[in-house]
Amino acid sequence: MLEVLIFVLAVLVGGLGSMLGIGGGVLLIPLLTGPLGIPIKTAIGASIVSVIATSSAAGAVYVGKGMSHTRLSMVLEIATTLGALAGGLTAVLIDPRWLSAVFALVLGYVIFSMGRLPKDEGAVAPTGILDTSYPDPLSGREVTYGVRNLPAGLGASFVAGNISGLLGIGGGIVKVPIMSLVMGMPLRAAIATSNFMIGVTAATSAVIYYQHGLLDPRVAIPTALGVLAGAQAGARIGGKVRSQRLKQLFQGLLAIFAVQMLYQAITGG
Repeated sequence: MLEVLIFVLAVLVGGLGSMLGIGGGVLLIPLLTGPLGIPIKTAIGASIVSVIATSSAAGAVYVGKGMSHTRLSMVLEIATTLGALAGGLTAVLIDPRWLSAVFALVLGYVIFSMGRLPKDEGAVAPTGILDTSYPDPLSGREVTYGVRNLPAGLGASFVAGNISGLLGIGGGIVKVPIMSLVMGMPLRAAIATSNFMIGVTAATSAVIYYQHGLLDPRVAIPTALGVLAGAQAGARIGGKVRSQRLKQLFQGLLAIFAVQMLYQAITGG
């Protein structure tokens, strides 16, 4: 019965996560550790597996539509992978209560950063650095853009990888705002590129969690299957809808879960 409940929750989380390009771990881990009472390190291990599933499903859809900037992702992933190794090694050594506290702080950051994301696509233009284009699924026009502030993007990618390895939530919570606000990418392209990247980042951390016995198949398998199904549906829907209402709902849920994780950190529950 527990496995069925985990699967259903994972489907919903996978759909939301793929629509916003941030992975589902920011919702999944509070749900697993709170209502279901699963230890946080086991929940993080399951979340990492689910992030790989999300990226495999959603990333393939976005690449097929030509929306992912694959050349940029290969550049940023160098820094992200190094960060994921550092974060994963730290996570297996740190006290679970500290992990809960850090998670609460990260959720607060996500709420803030999502509030800063543009409500719609702004004006973009080629810059001469990794210029590319994609067909906008709403208007049908070809959107051509380039990348700005690549060094800042590399630094943020290391931080994103570190957060992904430490908390198992995918690096998209850092990557999407940075790619959109700092690197000047259209929001849809940033979401698509993030979905393409987060699986590689999570796979790096998954090796560390597996070596330390923190991947429980009874939790990880239904989580991964549910997120995989949800992510495929979310990726197909996400390119066709305006995300403002979705972001507002997501922010509200994250605020609730931030309080929950902070409570767990204080009480050790």
